[in-house]
Amino acid sequence: MWFLTLLLLIFILGLLVMIHEFGHFIFAKKSGVYIYEFSIGMGPIIYKRIGKKDGIQYSIRALPIGGYVQMAGEVSEDDEKVPKEKFMCNKTGFQRFLILVAGVTFNFLLAFVLLFFSALIWGSSSIEPVIGKVTKDYPVYKAGMQKGDRIVAVNGKEVHTWDKAQILLNIKSKSGYYTFKVEKTNGDIKEYKVKPVTEKDEKGNERKVFGLQIDTTRKYGFIEALKYAVLKFGAVIDSMAIVIVNLFTGGLGLSALSGPVGIYGVVGKSITAGIQQIIYLIAFLSINLGFINILPFPAFDGGRILFLIIEKIKGSPVNSNVENAFHTVGFILLMILMLYITLQDILKLF
Repeated sequence: MWFLTLLLLIFILGLLVMIHEFGHFIFAKKSGVYIYEFSIGMGPIIYKRIGKKDGIQYSIRALPIGGYVQMAGEVSEDDEKVPKEKFMCNKTGFQRFLILVAGVTFNFLLAFVLLFFSALIWGSSSIEPVIGKVTKDYPVYKAGMQKGDRIVAVNGKEVHTWDKAQILLNIKSKSGYYTFKVEKTNGDIKEYKVKPVTEKDEKGNERKVFGLQIDTTRKYGFIEALKYAVLKFGAVIDSMAIVIVNLFTGGLGLSALSGPVGIYGVVGKSITAGIQQIIYLIAFLSINLGFINILPFPAFDGGRILFLIIEKIKGSPVNSNVENAFHTVGFILLMILMLYITLQDILKLF
């Protein structure tokens, strides 16, 4: 089982990276940028082939934790053998923007397509924050909330999807209480203050339990599938934005993040849940990859787009040494964070 899980994890990460990098690759190629290498994975080369027509090196590398498209002049002219018009830095601002944003766009498109076809084939569960069940003698039940109640706000923040409600319920509350604003089945609006109980799983990990479950009624058909894909895509993006903000404000700790080891555990659970859950996981991770990459952080696509915007504002390119240093420091910090999260995930296993 562990071997199957590992193979599936490698496949998923490889697919997401390939789609992302293919977006950069195809737009760079269409824009006439000189490309040295298109690589899936990092580290030592396992396989490589030189394209007969384009001369590009296509590589598969040993570590399935990333990938890249190596283009000439990503920051400045860096190769005397390459014609000046083929450097990325010499392309128009619009062309460079399209190349940089293409990876994220392809990840988002993949996620949307997977969500749509999954819902079309197997049906879709509602993402509306309607309570499908309350567990007797648990906090929500004791507070008076009932099946059919629609959650419209948690701690004063509006809620339109179950995804957002779940994130808000995981954010630390100083008082320990969570205020639910709900719409009853008769249209009345009521508020409930609920203090969750803390329970431990079989590994001793603590979690907050409110005692409620979402409505799992499934819907079918083309329109419902399209509606689900749109709403679920937006809900995941909204949830990720909340997570990022609360990581900086202290509402959530780094323990809320997972690296490859943590994802391995989720992949294992998805295998037992079936193909639909695996497809959803791929879509979810694809949205995650796209969202993280578009953030204006060094070494991410968003960081490079930030410099492109600065260039347009000041009317001249940013010093290439400054930009390179910015991305290098960002990459180092990112690797340190990944190492920390990976160690954290390993410790959770024990």
